[in-house]
Amino acid sequence: MSQTKVEAPFVEGGGGTSFRNLMVNGDMAIAQRASSVSSHSADSYVNIDRWKTRVFNQGVFTVSQSTTVPAGEGFAHSQKWDCTTADGSPAASDFLIFEQKMEGQNLQHLEYGTSSAKKLTVSFHVRSNKTGAYTIGLYSADGSRHIESSYTISSADTWEKKIVTFAGDTGGTINDDNGEGMKLWFWLGAGSNFSSGTHATSWAAYSQANVLVDNQVNMADSTDNEWYITGVQLEVGDDASDFEFLPNDVQFQRCQRYYHKIGPAANEADHEGTADYDPYGIGSCASTLVAQIHYQYPVRMRTDPTLETEGTASKYTIYEGGSLHPCDAVPSKSNGNNFKTRINFNRGSSAGLNAGNAAECLANAASGGGGEDTFLGFSAEL
Repeated sequence: MSQTKVEAPFVEGGGGTSFRNLMVNGDMAIAQRASSVSSHSADSYVNIDRWKTRVFNQGVFTVSQSTTVPAGEGFAHSQKWDCTTADGSPAASDFLIFEQKMEGQNLQHLEYGTSSAKKLTVSFHVRSNKTGAYTIGLYSADGSRHIESSYTISSADTWEKKIVTFAGDTGGTINDDNGEGMKLWFWLGAGSNFSSGTHATSWAAYSQANVLVDNQVNMADSTDNEWYITGVQLEVGDDASDFEFLPNDVQFQRCQRYYHKIGPAANEADHEGTADYDPYGIGSCASTLVAQIHYQYPVRMRTDPTLETEGTASKYTIYEGGSLHPCDAVPSKSNGNNFKTRINFNRGSSAGLNAGNAAECLANAASGGGGEDTFLGFSAEL
């Protein structure tokens, strides 16, 4: 019996997984830091992975991973902004932005700076009670250039799909490195510094005055205001294809390149801690003051990350010599790179450890310890 092998054809822009979406976590499925954060008024990463929630002196918000989604589109989550303290008259330098930055080395195929620079099309689902014009744009950090566009929410409290195409930048450049090459940003409001010029609908040197579309909505002007977004896809070409859903484990690992979190507050599905003490790892006592564990990151991180902790030293503890030794200082890291690091659990000036002995470093979640909300976070965000 003869057999013939037939190769599956490659279909450009088809429904198969091709990693055509330049956005990571565009379906808002991964939220390692927190699912919801109230009283948010900072320019920082706070909940949905890879998305920076930027609030600068313009209102106060609860930002959350919502289950309000467009029907029949396959999405389980969206990002929600809910204004809780209004600011109807922002100062000139104030702003509200939701953005994602991309590494330059992932954008070389765009051929920016040449006559072959490729167009990009962004598609997304958006909903708000506040109808009107909103600014969306691209900013290229290498060379400080931008292009802006806009979309309009026509019907209150109704999911609408928007598609915007941007020209390629023949005059710009994107460095081939792991730094910020470009970002996609959604503007939810800003002061007059960002609207005193002419809306930049073609690539140009960045000018703060030329960002906002005329009559840009101010999402902070009422505590009734809400804004939802999901299904953000940025891809090469003039057309918007169907959203590229990735398996959850693949998307999760992509997010871990920029941030990951371990410990009781990590909400891990495979969490194996006990009711009282949750292990971070087993290592040894480097001295009477410090126990160390070696930790290898689950994926290669973008760069040597910074360490984040819950902030309370006593919520971390060391088990050595048959006794528990609460920390007097929060954990720190040393001798690290983007593959692995050494984490130091510190007794401060209290000593009490036996240098050279094995030690287990733990979250102090026993009664009164408070360690059930502790974590170790590793951030290599752009």
